[in-house]
Amino acid sequence: MNDFLEAVQPVTTQHDLIRVGADGDGGYLVPNDLAGIAACFSPGVGGIADFEADMADRGIPSFMADFSVNGPPEGNPMFNFEKRFVGTKNDKSTFRMNDWVAQQGLKETDDLLLQMDIEGAEYDVILDMPEDLLARFRILAIEFHDVQMLLKETGFRYVKAVFDKLLRYFSVVHIHPNNTIPFVEYRGFTVPPLLEFTFLRKDRIARSSPVRSLPHSLDRSCFPSNEDWALPDCWFGRR
Repeated sequence: MNDFLEAVQPVTTQHDLIRVGADGDGGYLVPNDLAGIAACFSPGVGGIADFEADMADRGIPSFMADFSVNGPPEGNPMFNFEKRFVGTKNDKSTFRMNDWVAQQGLKETDDLLLQMDIEGAEYDVILDMPEDLLARFRILAIEFHDVQMLLKETGFRYVKAVFDKLLRYFSVVHIHPNNTIPFVEYRGFTVPPLLEFTFLRKDRIARSSPVRSLPHSLDRSCFPSNEDWALPDCWFGRR
C-alpha cells in the first residue's frame, strides 16, 4: 500500500493548474497545457456540462456519451452527444472507448483530453483501452469510485492494475477528494472512496517536484453544504 501511495503522489510541473468547469461538482483542476488539444472526450454527462462549455470557450469540441440522459443539459455547437454508455463491449446502449474515438475521424497524431465520471465503470474502461489510444490523451481528469477497494487484497490488485497502466504514460498532477462519502480507515490508512485524479502525459513534463499538501487554492467542495476534506496524510507518505 505504501508503494502504491508513493507512486500516485501528485507532482507540480511547469504547467500551473487551472480550474475548468463548475465551482463545485463537475469542475476539475487541470494543467494549463490545453493549447493544441484537438478534442475532449467526456463519458458520463448527467446534468452538468460546465467542463465541456469551458472547453468550447477555448475552441475545443467535446464528444459526450451517456445512455442515462437524452442529451447535455445545454445546447452548444461544439458538443457532440451519443446516447450510449462507454464500456467494454459494443451493443445498442454501450460502446468501447476505442470504437467511439475511431468514429470521430480525428488524426492519430491529435492530442486529446479525457474527462470521465462513469460511476465505477472507469476501471474496466481503462483496462480495455488499447495502450496506443491511451497515449493519445494529453490530460486525463477522472473521478475514481470505490477507492476503498485498495484496503482489501483482491480490490488492491484490481485498482493497482489500472494505475500501473496509467502511470506508464502519465504522472498524477492533482488529487481531490469528493466530499459526499466519509473516508474509510483501516490499519493506519485513510482512503476517500471518491477521488478526482488529474494526470498529465509524461512527455509534457519538463520538470516536476512532489506536492507536499492539498487542497490546492483552486479546489472547491463538490457539494458546498459539506466541508471540503483534505487528502489524508498517508497519501503524502506521512502516517
